[in-house]
Amino acid sequence: MSEPVRLLVVDDDPLVRAGLSSMLSGAPELELVGVAADGQEAVDAVRDLRPDVVLMDIGMPVLDGVAATEAIRRRTAAPDVVMLTTFGSDEDLLRALRAGASGYLLKDAAPAEIVAAVLKVAAGESVLSPQATRQLMDHVGAADQDSRRTTACAALAQLTERERDVVLAVAEGRSNAEVATALDVGIATVKTHLTNSLTKLQLTNRVQLALLAHDAGLTNQSGGV
Repeated sequence: MSEPVRLLVVDDDPLVRAGLSSMLSGAPELELVGVAADGQEAVDAVRDLRPDVVLMDIGMPVLDGVAATEAIRRRTAAPDVVMLTTFGSDEDLLRALRAGASGYLLKDAAPAEIVAAVLKVAAGESVLSPQATRQLMDHVGAADQDSRRTTACAALAQLTERERDVVLAVAEGRSNAEVATALDVGIATVKTHLTNSLTKLQLTNRVQLALLAHDAGLTNQSGGV
């Protein structure tokens, strides 16, 4: 990317904030524009600083990471959000992904992994493994599975056949280039189908598309985000 990715770090633990700030401020691909200690500070900082990507802790006082993600992703030209987690609350993490987060990172991830994930999300990809998606869905349980499947299938019925093909390929964890190769179309065409699908389904990113396909029962056991 020609310009550094503008990054906001959000965590209520001052040691974590300091560590992430020190670690990431030296990456030439990133510009650390600010830090926040809770979800409300994060919402205010997004308004004032206009970051491209937010690294967001889940469990915080005042406003937690899930509620903050929901508020941030409702904004016009909203930044991408990557959740920071220790896997203490899978249900909250899944709620954050459904609210529009583009994926998650473990708090003990290596610096290079964090930088790579931020750049990937800024480029329109996601940072969520197929295995983690299944684990999260299994953790929540199947109590409302039938209801979710009915709703998801009805939503996906709005798509054209080619839009549906693209969504399913994304749900299998393929990049835009891989989808283009698989469907024998150009990358620009893939991006157009993705944009149209997101608009029709009132979603904001490919993680939500993949979760919707999962809810509809359309992903296989090796697929994911």
